[in-house]
Amino acid sequence: MLLHVFCILLAMLVQVTSQVASRPNYVLFLADDLGIGDVGCYGNDTLRTPAIDHLAAEGVLLTQHIAAASVCTPSRAAFLTGRYPIRYGMTSTTRLRLFLFAASSGGLPLGEITFAKLLKNHGYATGMIGKWHLGMNCEKANDHCYHPLNHGFDYFYGIPLNNLRDCHIGKGSVFTAGSKQNINNAAPYALGLFFTLLATWLCGVLPIHSRKLLLPTLTLCALLGLLMLFFSQFRNWNCILMENNEIIQQPINFENLTQRIVYQAIRFIERNNDGPFLLYVPFAHVHTAHFAANAFRGSSKHGVYGDSVHELDWAVGEIVNALDRLHLSQNTLVYFSSDQGGHLEEMSPTGAVFGGNNGIYKGGKGMGGFEGGIRVPAILRWPEMLPASRKVDSATSNMDIFSTILTLAGIPLPQDRIIDGKDIFPLLQGETNESQHEFLFHYCSSYLNAVRWSPPNSKSLWKVIYFSPIFQPAGSNACHDTHLCHCFGDFVEQHEPPLVFDLIQDPEECHPLESKDFLTQQRVLDAVSKAVEKHQQSLFPVPSQLSVNNILWKPWLQMCCGALPYCTCDQDKTPPWEGRVL
Repeated sequence: MLLHVFCILLAMLVQVTSQVASRPNYVLFLADDLGIGDVGCYGNDTLRTPAIDHLAAEGVLLTQHIAAASVCTPSRAAFLTGRYPIRYGMTSTTRLRLFLFAASSGGLPLGEITFAKLLKNHGYATGMIGKWHLGMNCEKANDHCYHPLNHGFDYFYGIPLNNLRDCHIGKGSVFTAGSKQNINNAAPYALGLFFTLLATWLCGVLPIHSRKLLLPTLTLCALLGLLMLFFSQFRNWNCILMENNEIIQQPINFENLTQRIVYQAIRFIERNNDGPFLLYVPFAHVHTAHFAANAFRGSSKHGVYGDSVHELDWAVGEIVNALDRLHLSQNTLVYFSSDQGGHLEEMSPTGAVFGGNNGIYKGGKGMGGFEGGIRVPAILRWPEMLPASRKVDSATSNMDIFSTILTLAGIPLPQDRIIDGKDIFPLLQGETNESQHEFLFHYCSSYLNAVRWSPPNSKSLWKVIYFSPIFQPAGSNACHDTHLCHCFGDFVEQHEPPLVFDLIQDPEECHPLESKDFLTQQRVLDAVSKAVEKHQQSLFPVPSQLSVNNILWKPWLQMCCGALPYCTCDQDKTPPWEGRVL
């Protein structure tokens, strides 16, 4: 009897061990603002991306991989949750569409379930090394309610906010770049008003007593002083490097940052090489301000932007090489992509172009309706399970990674909410060539900008666009006056009827269907209209995490490794990875 029980328990242990051993590891790379035209395997012949190209040669290249948003914060939220950001408030009705300060109070709601949280709950080691940009604190400076460790990650080394121009001395400011038009418009009126009041006062036309001026003058001076203090300390207060819950460098030193990210990523893999593990590596590259280590400076024909692409490619190669060296590649699914299209409006203080290349596609970052803002490079490699050099032209979404990796790990999808991502593994393996998405909804922040329709059992691909950004200057392909195209009001042109594009024949979105194609146009609009109605019925009002109140800087939420206002420390002991074997 005891022998019988022992045999049953042994069989159960062997079965569980087998299941654990068969569960794949995941290494997920996410570049920042990398355009689809920046990568060699997508046609670029002036930048060198041999490591990324090698992934494509050994795996599956997606030609129609769509980001769920065209700016960082909501796109990353959708990637982690498998859901449209509009469902949980990671959108905005204002010009502010992402977090600008470390002391903002919004973030990825704790009620949302990330793939990291589900994998961790089922025995995975989960690490995130790189850029977070999904909020940090709720009520006080150290509650870390939105921290990666509260969203399913065991280990975090990286940037809680973003890589901004203001984080680099001498690289300009994102605030002046984004407010250039407002400053130019308001300055003449403000100066005119000031000198008019001054002249009338000096001439005695408008008598104003000194005491009456004292309080408003002192108030104005105090506000200006606080504003000057804030911007003088912006780099210290917002450019932070953390390890788990601790600030280890403030302000962050970008010198050899990519090498330190690689070092920490490889150490995580080595610590967990008995698996299963999830490693999420969202790079700071190639968001401005651009940077590169000495070994990569001057290595490209495209200035520091090209240098940073070369360094990004090197970093991907080093981490993938570590998988090969540790004999983990056969059981590891590697994914490489970008959070949205290249940022066309990015210019250096001297006027040099710093934005990415979106290939043949119109528009770029910030444009939720045009392909250049949302069609991104994407490659998946798993030598044991995926064919080499396969190309998939069907529509996929960055939200699909959620459903795909959970299904592969044998983890049921949450049943208490709508999951918009689909399991695309059959598509990757070649079992089907049809998109799992009949419709994809493209938002510009809170506003439905466009809808993509892939009719079943058809090779057609249609897109309906409800509004388009008004480019500045006219005839350009971007919004240079505002640094980023906006989604509402006088910044856009509404289309009535909506524009209809045949993306198979016209991927550049240059020629909408004309009146002579009325029947086809009406058929597409009718089908999309019904899909939009159904989609909108699945949405419910939720608090906006990107409201003005949530985005604004709050002193009581300011993280500081020293004493305010001078927050400075350097406790990062990470050695830069230089391609050596540890």
